[in-house]
Amino acid sequence: MRVTIRDFHSRDFETLWRIDQQCFAPGISYSRPELAAYMRASGSFTLVAESQETENTEPPADSAPRAIIGFLVGHANRRGAAHIITIDVLPKARRSGIGSRLLSAAEERLRAAHCSTVQLETAVDNTSALTFYKRHNYSLLRTIPRYYPGGLDAFVLEKNLLSSASDR
Repeated sequence: MRVTIRDFHSRDFETLWRIDQQCFAPGISYSRPELAAYMRASGSFTLVAESQETENTEPPADSAPRAIIGFLVGHANRRGAAHIITIDVLPKARRSGIGSRLLSAAEERLRAAHCSTVQLETAVDNTSALTFYKRHNYSLLRTIPRYYPGGLDAFVLEKNLLSSASDR
């Protein structure tokens, strides 16, 4: 499977919303208006992971079918701080490096926007996400009590983008 990371196009919205519905439980997944608001906010950007499956090692033709398999919504503010709003990868495409590629591309964009830190939230019981973010050098900053529906707490994780730029 060949994967390309590209910027969001407005025609992608319904697909991204459906992916979010598959990736997160009701109440945690975003409504259409919520997702659209995060994506439209000043300083926000959306990256899309698109696959192009091929049966051989030849490069696929430009007309080969493409499928969106994941996306990331990020936000950079004017004070040099950034936030990953969501990172979603379809279950069938997980553990193939798609999330890492999306996160890496987002971090590069945030560095280019002169952000020094990036934060995100994840549920305290989401062990796969915690393992993923630890592997990408995110550290626990604090806990937000009852952040998610049903009273589930969230961890706020943070990464220093300046020190990690020299670690690459």
